[in-house]
Amino acid sequence: MLQEGLALASRIGFEPLSIGVLAKTVGMSKSGLYAHFLHKEDLQLAVLRKAEELFTATVVRPALAAPRGEPRLRALFELWLRWAEADCLPGGCVFISAANEFDDRPGAVRTYLVESQERWLTGLARAAEIAIEQGDFRSGLDARQFAHDFYAVFLAYNHFRRLMHDPDAERRARVAFEALLVAAQSTT
Repeated sequence: MLQEGLALASRIGFEPLSIGVLAKTVGMSKSGLYAHFLHKEDLQLAVLRKAEELFTATVVRPALAAPRGEPRLRALFELWLRWAEADCLPGGCVFISAANEFDDRPGAVRTYLVESQERWLTGLARAAEIAIEQGDFRSGLDARQFAHDFYAVFLAYNHFRRLMHDPDAERRARVAFEALLVAAQSTT
């Protein structure tokens, strides 16, 4: 049921995602879904939690199997690109969609989304710090800035691939990511 909710949110966004819409999609009664979600916001939060759980399982955990340092950051990049193409996300990354919908709307959904994205950025910054410790990246590199720029590459990729239908979006993202790595590398 949450997997269907995730696919729907990816396709139609979070605002149109309602208990009624999900009930129709999964072939349940609205009253059956009310047993799980009392309010639309409960459904939206559950879908975001499912998305974060899936992201962790398909991007973060597999990347942790890569060697520490730059190889792990490369794995994170590759897996993140695949996340944007996942069959379970027919409309693209739900975090980007949710960010666009909730950036200026206070409430529990926005709060959860901010916390979730902060966890991801902190993880990217930590991976950059490890690359510094391993000697892959130069000492003094601003790991948080690296995480910001890493994220920016993905946002640009998503924009040019999904909205602009740019056939070179992936190639350009790879070029930008390589430039980011080169700029971060140790000079010794």
